[in-house]
Amino acid sequence: MDIVPLIIAALTFIFPAYCANATPVLVGGGTKMDFGKTFFDGKRIFGNNKTWRGFFFGWAVGILVGVVEGFLFGFTDYPLLFSFLIPLGALLGDLAGAFIKRRIDIAPGGLLPIVDQIDFVVGAVVFALPLALISWPGLSWAVIVIVLLLTPPIHLLTNFIAYKLKLKKHPW
Repeated sequence: MDIVPLIIAALTFIFPAYCANATPVLVGGGTKMDFGKTFFDGKRIFGNNKTWRGFFFGWAVGILVGVVEGFLFGFTDYPLLFSFLIPLGALLGDLAGAFIKRRIDIAPGGLLPIVDQIDFVVGAVVFALPLALISWPGLSWAVIVIVLLLTPPIHLLTNFIAYKLKLKKHPW
């Protein structure tokens, strides 16, 4: 089995999620998604870094990237519905990660290794998997494993670059 086509398939599949996850760093701000409210444990639900503007711009950019991929690679190889589901799943996965971090007293922007690098990927896969099982065989377990292996170093590198460009307060 040749690994290069699998790596290309993995990166093609997950790229809209990468873009959706990165966009809020560039355009976030505004109204907090949790409206400053706390959960029943007395801790913020998501924290200050999760905003509606970041969420919707992230989703829009992810959709746009997915649609472009569909045109480039053909919608039979990249179904149009993925363009909506993958970035939405990525953003909701990131929110789930923020929710977990608040529960264990990690401040917004604080580091939670592994979760910080793959929460959005897990969300994207969870949202794409039902469609993939029904109508698209391109999302294989091999592709998912490759995405999970490639994402942490890619995520760390892009966050370090964003930190150096002063787009983020922390290099993770």
